[in-house]
Amino acid sequence: MAVPWELVISTAGGVAATVVGVLAGGVIGRRGQNEQWVRDNRTATYASFLREFVAVEIELRTAFLADRAHRLDWAPWNAALVALSLVATREVAAAAAELTGAVGRFAELVARSPKTREELREVQEALAKGQLRFVNAARISLDHSQPPLDWQLGGPPAWAMTEPYAPDPAANEPA
Repeated sequence: MAVPWELVISTAGGVAATVVGVLAGGVIGRRGQNEQWVRDNRTATYASFLREFVAVEIELRTAFLADRAHRLDWAPWNAALVALSLVATREVAAAAAELTGAVGRFAELVARSPKTREELREVQEALAKGQLRFVNAARISLDHSQPPLDWQLGGPPAWAMTEPYAPDPAANEPA
């Protein structure tokens, strides 16, 4: 009895194609799962960092306006920064570093005496600019098709909203 080679070859070809398809599907599926895992973790970490930033900024602004020492627990802020270092792109990490520098300058300003309204305005502008840069870098790292925002949502208020409450050191000087 003759072996039907056409049948053997077509069967072997079908088996080989199936095996290659399963392996390729596994690789592609695994890559997709990894990308989704990274994106989900980035999203959660970026959100945590922004929550901690807002908490720090509000306490520093409140302390400045009340002319008192701040009551910050820096542990959550530092934990958010360390977590960020695990998943952030270089651009996001650079934006976080810039924002961290502005937070540090604000903490120094709150601790210093005397302080001026102009210093508060400058630090608030640096915080707002840093927050917007971080948000835009984070948005791009999550989805390259997202256009950058041209405005800030949340975070440090515009100077016009803080300025009426900012202490005027000149008002306390004797005439």
